[in-house]
Amino acid sequence: MAKVELKQPIVEEIKENIKDAKSVVLVDYRGLTVAQDTQFRKTMREADVIYKVYKNTMIKLAIDGTEFDSLKDDLEGPTAVVISKTDATAPARLASNFAKDNPALELKSGVVEGIHYDEAGIKAIAKIPSREELLSKLLGSIQSPIANFARVIKQIADAKEA
Repeated sequence: MAKVELKQPIVEEIKENIKDAKSVVLVDYRGLTVAQDTQFRKTMREADVIYKVYKNTMIKLAIDGTEFDSLKDDLEGPTAVVISKTDATAPARLASNFAKDNPALELKSGVVEGIHYDEAGIKAIAKIPSREELLSKLLGSIQSPIANFARVIKQIADAKEA
């Protein structure tokens, strides 16, 4: 069996994982303990985010000609990919949050919604709240004036009754 035939299923798996992905972030996991890596994997799985370690050559073959092609230059040394098909900021946010307590995990770069970001850019994206957080803040800001208005109307009604 030729080496190419062995590599093909792995390349296809990567292609399938990045197909329709909103973002792909590269991280250097060197120095993480098995326990830390297991915890990181669990965190990613719970957030519906893919976290996989592949050989850099496999990743290069899979991203060739895709919107993630710009990541090729950052594929040096131990590299893991963090992929989300639903929340564009999740890979950067989750990896960054994990790295705060586990500095061995380093963010390298990423592509978020078609735009390539270096390490600093990915760290900036990591600070963007999730869609759910933003929606709850929006709802909170909408509900507050309505609640205040209802309170005032009730006070006026109570005052007229008295």
